[in-house]
Amino acid sequence: MVALAQKSRLITTADIYNSLFSGQTFRWRIIDKKKPIYLGVIGNTITGLRRDNKRSLTIFSSSDTILEKSPVDFFTDYFTLDIDADTCLPEFLKTENSDIWPLLQRYKNIKVLRQHPFETLITFMCAQGIGMKIIRSQVENLCRHFGSRIETSIDNDTVLVYSFPEPETLASLKPHELLSCTNNNHIRASNIISAAAAVADGSLDLDSLRSPALALDEARNALMAQRGIGLKIADCILLFGLQRFDAFPIDTHVHQYLAAWFGIEEAAKSLTQKRYLSLQQKAITLLGPDLAGYAGHILFHCWRKEVKRLDTAL
Repeated sequence: MVALAQKSRLITTADIYNSLFSGQTFRWRIIDKKKPIYLGVIGNTITGLRRDNKRSLTIFSSSDTILEKSPVDFFTDYFTLDIDADTCLPEFLKTENSDIWPLLQRYKNIKVLRQHPFETLITFMCAQGIGMKIIRSQVENLCRHFGSRIETSIDNDTVLVYSFPEPETLASLKPHELLSCTNNNHIRASNIISAAAAVADGSLDLDSLRSPALALDEARNALMAQRGIGLKIADCILLFGLQRFDAFPIDTHVHQYLAAWFGIEEAAKSLTQKRYLSLQQKAITLLGPDLAGYAGHILFHCWRKEVKRLDTAL
């Protein structure tokens, strides 16, 4: 395991903990609680991040490159350090929402991650209607059963992890083989196999959906053509896996903060498909068309932690 002591913008501009454990990714974990190392798997590379002090960050990597980039360049991109929190959160949150702004200060350096499209697709298909702790367990089962075993050492301790399964691997399965990864939901298992097959045979081209030239509605509709993907899951995949930072997923927490923090009366009513799209448009108007989803995720985590007092499930 290569350990690289690095000084980079990642040290001062990214809230690593709240970025990794805010409900957008479910495979990172913490080892060595006294001096935490954030351990993850990117492709077939084991990676680790340890903040040594305010000016030093150690990056661990089981290879010299991560997805053909140096570890520093990879994490600079992964943590979207090209997006400044000051431009992400609209000015009116500071000038017109005096109750919200102080709460946001603890979370404004959360970064929306640039994740692998297929992994994000399958992860969020697994994630429907269940809590974060169960999602993490299901995704871990998926990788343990159908990914590749990878072993290395960090600070002389053996670390064993598994890569995320390839589309062809999941496409070849039968639904009963996936039940432990879908909370025993046979229909969800079947839907995941179908989506994996669409990626494997090229009928679902995830990379093409990244393009800002493609209207957000068209990208969403392409995802929703797959069984088991509705509006919210499609928007999560777009935001967290396809870097469509204009996508604005609405779940229960977002629904609640739109009503409580922004006084949107429509958000106090039940969330139908028509109302979802209407609220989404209102949120995009409020937060800006380019980074509405990015800002929305910061607001989402702040609401969960500061208002609902929910713990982060590790």
